Amino acid sequence: MTLRVTILGCGGSAGVPLIGGADGRGEWGVCDPSEPRNRRSRASIVLERAGRRLLVDTSPDLRSQLLACAIPGIDAIFYTHAHADHITGLDDVRILNRIVDRPLEAFGGAAALSEIEQRFGYAFRPRDADFFYRPVLLARPVAPGERAVMAGMELRLFDQDHGFSRTLGFRVGGFAYSTDVVSLDETALAILAGVDTWLVGCFQRAPHRTHAHLGRVLEWTQRLRPARTVLTHMGTDLDWAWLQHNLPAGLEPAHDGMVLTVGDSGAA
Repeated sequence: MTLRVTILGCGGSAGVPLIGGADGRGEWGVCDPSEPRNRRSRASIVLERAGRRLLVDTSPDLRSQLLACAIPGIDAIFYTHAHADHITGLDDVRILNRIVDRPLEAFGGAAALSEIEQRFGYAFRPRDADFFYRPVLLARPVAPGERAVMAGMELRLFDQDHGFSRTLGFRVGGFAYSTDVVSLDETALAILAGVDTWLVGCFQRAPHRTHAHLGRVLEWTQRLRPARTVLTHMGTDLDWAWLQHNLPAGLEPAHDGMVLTVGDSGAA
């Protein structure tokens, strides 16, 4: 059954452009401001299969992302980790609660869910009214190595090194997602082996302490040989047109609103 992946946002933690700039309209780095695909909100995606949707991370831009990408509702949430650019849109989940009229399961690593609950404790209290005046989430801890069913989709989870912290990557059928990662161990690479479409974080061209750079992603793809590798979580050092003209065949940059369609090929 076909998996549809909507890239809500593909930018780094501060988005593109950054706040500031000589005229106050943003700091673009080397990105061309006249190219709309360089305007990037914070990283988040939606997986959809058989009419059910899984939201991956609740970015600070969640409301505008869901509207721009015409996402009518979601069935569950998965958190890759608890950094601010991946969780602070959580309050908008209350509208998603209203749409389905129920609490929503929130999957993630135990430490990540604990940190999110510390910061948004009200969202993890039981429903106490007919009207969702606040988000209501049901914590569902998961761990690397598990196969967890979320919104009817089985995700195979793997651990990722994010420099000073850990994140969760996942694979579902022929698709895999690895955001906020600087290195991958052999266990993760084994799970990724044979993947058809890989959406992977690539922050800039030079090496970085907590994010993969372009050279490292090229090394990974030379080993894994995905049919299609799409770069996400990109900063102001990665211009969309430059990437289009300089990446080898099979690699391409994402853009906000991009949709990937992945068939059932590739074992999970």
